[in-house]
Amino acid sequence: MTDKQYTKEDILRIAKEENVRFIRLQFTDLLGTIKNVEIPVSQLEKALDNKMMFDGSSIEGYVRIEESDMYLYPDLNTWVVFPWVTEDRVARMICDVYLPDGRPFPGDPRGILKSMLKEAEEMGFSSMNVGPEPEFFLFKTDEKGNPTMELNDQGGYFDLAPTDLGENCRREIVLTLEEMGFEIEASHHEVAPGQHEIDFKYADAIKAADQIQTFKLVVKTIARQHGLHATFMPKPLFGVNGSGMHCHQSLFRGKENAFYDESDMLGLSTLARQYMAGILRHARAFAAITNPTVNSYKRLVPGYEAPCYVAWSASNRSPMIRIPASRGLSTRVEVRNPDPAANPYLALAVMLKAGLDGIKKKMQLPPPTNRNIYVMSEEEREEQGIPSLPVDLKQALDELLRNEVICGALGDHALAHFVELKEIEWDIYRTQVHAWERDQYLTLY
Repeated sequence: MTDKQYTKEDILRIAKEENVRFIRLQFTDLLGTIKNVEIPVSQLEKALDNKMMFDGSSIEGYVRIEESDMYLYPDLNTWVVFPWVTEDRVARMICDVYLPDGRPFPGDPRGILKSMLKEAEEMGFSSMNVGPEPEFFLFKTDEKGNPTMELNDQGGYFDLAPTDLGENCRREIVLTLEEMGFEIEASHHEVAPGQHEIDFKYADAIKAADQIQTFKLVVKTIARQHGLHATFMPKPLFGVNGSGMHCHQSLFRGKENAFYDESDMLGLSTLARQYMAGILRHARAFAAITNPTVNSYKRLVPGYEAPCYVAWSASNRSPMIRIPASRGLSTRVEVRNPDPAANPYLALAVMLKAGLDGIKKKMQLPPPTNRNIYVMSEEEREEQGIPSLPVDLKQALDELLRNEVICGALGDHALAHFVELKEIEWDIYRTQVHAWERDQYLTLY
């Protein structure tokens, strides 16, 4: 996770010095779940030569049985030894997935983000910087280790112990992440009881997405050691704030932030405005990727600080895009609708695609919305041209399929498999009878 550049020889040496016995070759499926192929250290050299194969037909949204052979190409700079395993030590590398003929596999989320970054590069942008803010809840576990709905504390925003019982767990998470090369900027209790946020330093898009995946793994692992269950579910509890994953983003040309213009009143360049216009234009379509579960849309409702309206502002937290106050190299756009259930590679890929489309087509940014949108009537919102984000997963999938630009970012393979998985999810949800319905109707009718 650090900016170290490792060679094959470095890795073989460190593995020996640190007594590493197993290596996890990690990759991510379409739904954002981390997958591992674990190998003994005797196979490490083979893995470093990109010769490790796995069966792609067993992975969600990958391939049919007939074309199941896949190769894992480890990214050497993601090598890290897990600090929490002290005996028979375990290291990991994050991998790209390739076909037997040497082509990148079109359904690999990390590969999809890489191809979008290539598109940005062809437009003159050397990097996309991303600062993610994933939030999570800590619940107590029962004697069998299963999560209960009992929160670990009754703390509130920025609360300190003793109310915030998650503090020790959160502190250990921070120390573990730092040991793994993360630069932690802040760690605090969030608005809802049992809710936490740990912010780490921005990085280029691939590293940021890798870090989100590593972060989730560390948070869940350390929480379990404290008898807690960490969940990145967007809205585990009714009546309190849900968990978001705001994504701060900017485009760079070399060392120059392409989003900054000191002569502009808000310090925003024309490019930044076009990028934001693209994000707003395609927001309803990319919601299926940034907010990918049935539960995601329980978070995107008025009254809990989550954005449900497609608008922007430099002074107001109710719109979907906020412009944080920092300027110069730190000028950036904060997109607030993504949640931590999103596949980070795909979420960054579709937001980047939307922004680049805004730049390509020189889209006009609508005026900012500096009023609280939650108190506006539907007529007022319509008058100001402020659309809503989709209200459920079905509407989000319909919007996605209508949008050629966002579909193009995903490519045919990933799009078809993602939509198929999500339509099944929606159908199962739609046909279930939920407790609320029984409470509401069983005695009434």
